[in-house]
Amino acid sequence: MRSRQPDRSPHLCDGPTRREVLQWGTLGLTGLSLADVLRIRAQAADSSSYRVTPPETSVIFIWLPGGPPHMETFDMKPEAPADYRGEFRPISTTVPGLDICELLPQLASCAHQYNVVRSIAHKFADHGGGHKRFMTGRQPKTPTGFVNDAPAVGSIVSKMREHYQIGVPNYISGTNNGRHGVDVYSMGSAYLGPSYHPFIIPGHPNEADFEVPNLQLSERVADSIDDRQRLLKHLDNVQRQIDTSGAMAAMDQYGQQALDLLTSDKARTAFDLSQEPQEVRDRYGMHPWGQRALMARRLVEAGSSFVTMVMENPMKKGEAFPDGVLYNWDSHAVNGHIFNDAKYRLPILDRAVSALIEDIHARGLDKKVMVIVTGEFGRTPRISHQKGTKSGVTQPGRDHWPSAMSLLISGGGMRTGQVIGSTNSKGENPKDRPLTPNDLWATVYRHLGIDPELTFPDHSGRPMPILPFGEVIDELLPVS
Repeated sequence: MRSRQPDRSPHLCDGPTRREVLQWGTLGLTGLSLADVLRIRAQAADSSSYRVTPPETSVIFIWLPGGPPHMETFDMKPEAPADYRGEFRPISTTVPGLDICELLPQLASCAHQYNVVRSIAHKFADHGGGHKRFMTGRQPKTPTGFVNDAPAVGSIVSKMREHYQIGVPNYISGTNNGRHGVDVYSMGSAYLGPSYHPFIIPGHPNEADFEVPNLQLSERVADSIDDRQRLLKHLDNVQRQIDTSGAMAAMDQYGQQALDLLTSDKARTAFDLSQEPQEVRDRYGMHPWGQRALMARRLVEAGSSFVTMVMENPMKKGEAFPDGVLYNWDSHAVNGHIFNDAKYRLPILDRAVSALIEDIHARGLDKKVMVIVTGEFGRTPRISHQKGTKSGVTQPGRDHWPSAMSLLISGGGMRTGQVIGSTNSKGENPKDRPLTPNDLWATVYRHLGIDPELTFPDHSGRPMPILPFGEVIDELLPVS
């Protein structure tokens, strides 16, 4: 337990070049091949400092960018004044004393399988600062902008488990098309280097044109190389013709590992949702959010350590936005009508997340897998009214509020059916059990078997601890 601190190449004529062979594993936006990534990781790692034997544990991190309203979801205040409590009413759940929004009936029916934390807070009210503060467990150097100056937690996990080769990437992120840069949600790896960025999967898993990058050979490659054996032989030929010093031999070791991933039946199977029974897919919902949640379950089941799935835009491809519905969770009155938006997006979230939690427990994964659902902050307790940019009429909304937020957490072998912490009568600030994002991450690192006091050098060579402060949340410890 750690003390709390304040929240403050030559072209060969008879086939593709070696460079082209390695580029079949190119990692989307980073411009690095899988072979490059694996090689850089090995070169960067200290000879033994970070070699750990990881437990068979993992995290599914459901990210709700923009900031979900805590008083329309998990921390309702029906006795507060009308300009605070909002339009919706709480409903009872399977946990006595835990009431949640009436728009979340499926989550109400499985409340005994998760916990609600109501007392996390920080001080960064801008989206960029909030993302960086939450994703990294550090006080960002600047309060705006999404480029990390410290590694995201997923990148730390990727670094710590780089020697854990299980046939699927250790750090994966699913997002909408056009929103798949590492800096969109502050998922960057900062001074750890780009090889620890997430393996990003853009798009809707149910669309006909959906494709997981880098798991299929291009048509040119398929036409010119008949099978895996011939490709391996070609790599050997490249090495013999180009490398007489032996320097390339080490590089081709990582080319082999990259090829292993590209041709991995395990990876191909894990990403293939068509292998799920249709009733299971329907339970999650044939919506990008539901199918991403299902894919996350398949990926951690296959062994991936940290899977982030972004649930931002509630619309399917080609659908028009109904009146008042927003692109993300940023429910300012100028952006949209918070109550119309909630009526549209909360049932989708309800279905996807409840299915994920129930599935994790039904499949016996609730000790291995920890599920977290959160955004970067909450929303202002008092409702504001402004003229909408699109609607042209005055409508209700809530603004940024890092001083109070709620998150949902399940799995990890923890006791469930708990409400941890509380806010005051108007939902403004933590009242009991005040916590920070670092306390959550300390709990996550414990679940993953990672020592948060280990250090990595930043760009200037200074040793930086994985987590500068934070305490494990005792209520979320595994049940002995």
